[in-house]
Amino acid sequence: MHAMPKHSETSIDTAALLARMPLFDGLPEGQVALLAAHSRGRRLSKGEMLFQKGDAAHGFYLVVYGQMKLAFPSFGGNEKVVDIIGPRQSFGEAVMLAQRPYPVFAEAIIDSLLIHVTRDVVFDLLENDPSFARRMLIGLAMHNHSLVHDIEAYSLRSSTQRVIGYLLQHCPDDGSCEGSIDIFLPTSKQLTAARLNLTPETLSRILHDLADAGLIAVQGKRIAIHDLRRLRGTLTEAHPDTCRPDRSNPNQASRPSGFLASATETIQINTVTAARPAATRTRGLRPAFSASMPRLM
Repeated sequence: MHAMPKHSETSIDTAALLARMPLFDGLPEGQVALLAAHSRGRRLSKGEMLFQKGDAAHGFYLVVYGQMKLAFPSFGGNEKVVDIIGPRQSFGEAVMLAQRPYPVFAEAIIDSLLIHVTRDVVFDLLENDPSFARRMLIGLAMHNHSLVHDIEAYSLRSSTQRVIGYLLQHCPDDGSCEGSIDIFLPTSKQLTAARLNLTPETLSRILHDLADAGLIAVQGKRIAIHDLRRLRGTLTEAHPDTCRPDRSNPNQASRPSGFLASATETIQINTVTAARPAATRTRGLRPAFSASMPRLM
């Protein structure tokens, strides 16, 4: 198998891919064609950087396949994972619209294919098509709502509550998810822990405690939830520990204010996705069998 070339454009049917993205679903064919004419494919290998914090935004990105990590870097070598972006999701819209530099870096977790939509064509459509502008506004507003949901979770929920909530987010909202279910972590436990503002050791301990309680069984990335009703009950019965943060995590502030400051900056700049269906935006990263992978925030 040949290695994936870096920074290469691809001979893909951009218009067809754009038309299947939630952000552009139902968009007139002429507008899709215009967007496609001002877009290009971008392949990245696992571990390859798409952009660094402080880089200028000349457009936004859609993920065709793969996974992208958005994170704040730190001088100490640690990082705060803001989001994991999966297939059929987009990111960078608000930074592009605000004409601000990226406040995070973006790195491919696995081999990925992206579509880059240029700023000029988006601005042209925003000025000439109210329906397109409405799509963008609704998406950005829903994204901000999901970020507020994250602030609430990180500020008011204990470490155990965050993990249980994350597991429950894999369950569909249509009422079909009852009894037992098998879910699959879409990323490594280290990335999952970072996304929940925990250390890998804390995540492993909580999963071990839940397994000892007979609530789940863990086998690699596969997690079997034995009784969803009981797990939900555990979530509501658990007590928040905002005064007792994860002391082993150097990135977690001893008070909510530190995280809230970072989250507020994220809300203001809004670098992340604006193209998630309303029913799935706040449900988090989905199992491996999901067709599209809405994110945690």
